[in-house]
Amino acid sequence: MGRLDGKAAIVTGAAQGIGAVYARALAAEGASVCVSDILDTAAVVEEIGAIGGNAIANSADVGDPDACAAMVAETVAAFGSADILVTNAAVFATLERRSFLEIGAAEWDQVMAVNTRGVFNCIKAAVPAMKERGYGKIINISSSTIYSGVPLMLHYVASKGAVDAMTKALARELGDSGIRINTIAPGFTMSDRIEAQRDRLEFYVNLSLNARSIKREQLPDDLVGTLVYLASPDSDFVTGQAIVVDGGMVVH
Repeated sequence: MGRLDGKAAIVTGAAQGIGAVYARALAAEGASVCVSDILDTAAVVEEIGAIGGNAIANSADVGDPDACAAMVAETVAAFGSADILVTNAAVFATLERRSFLEIGAAEWDQVMAVNTRGVFNCIKAAVPAMKERGYGKIINISSSTIYSGVPLMLHYVASKGAVDAMTKALARELGDSGIRINTIAPGFTMSDRIEAQRDRLEFYVNLSLNARSIKREQLPDDLVGTLVYLASPDSDFVTGQAIVVDGGMVVH
C-alpha cells in the first residue's frame, strides 16, 4: 500500500530535473500523476508506467490561465479527481547572474509570469476541483534564497518570495475548504539542468556547499521525503508553512 493510493496529482515543470523526480516519487507512493510541462513529458510518463504507475502527459504553459484550466480538466477526466498540486514550473537554470541594475523589464516580467503568476494560475484552476471533494494538497516550490538574500538574481528571489507570501495568505482562505497549502524551499539542487552547467555555476555550487551544515551537494532525491509528507495525510493538520530543505544552510 502506498501513502498516496487513490489520489491524483498534478506536477508542473515535470518533463525533466526536479519536477520529473517529484512526479516519479508521487507515482511510487500510489498516486496517479498528470505530468505537465511545456516540454515533452512522454519519457517521464513511460518511466512511471514501467514501474507500474499510472500517468498522463500534459502540455501546458503555466502563464496561460486557459492552459492551466485544461490541465486540471484533463486530470479529473483521466483520474476522477485532482487531489494534489505541485507548482514546480519555474524559470531558473537559464538565468544569468547579474546586478539588479542590469535586469531588463522584459526579463523581470518573464520570470514573474512563470514563477509567480504561473503558480497563481495553477492554484486558481485546481481549487474548484478540490473544493468539490472537500480535500486537497497544494505544494508550492519556493527557494531558500528568499531567506538568505542571495544576490545577483533579484527577479528570481523576488518571484519565489511572492510564492511564499501567497502560500501564507491562501492558507487562511482555503482552510475551511479542507485544502492544505504549504511550501518547500529547496537549496541549490544539482538537477540534471544544473549539473549540465556546472562549469558556469561552480561559484554557486561551492557557495552553497560551504554554507551548509551538511557538507555535500544537494540532490533532487533530498526533496522527496518532504514532498511525500506534504502530499500525504500525515500533514493534514499542517498548512501555511514553509519547509526549508537545504542541508542546514538556512536555519530559522
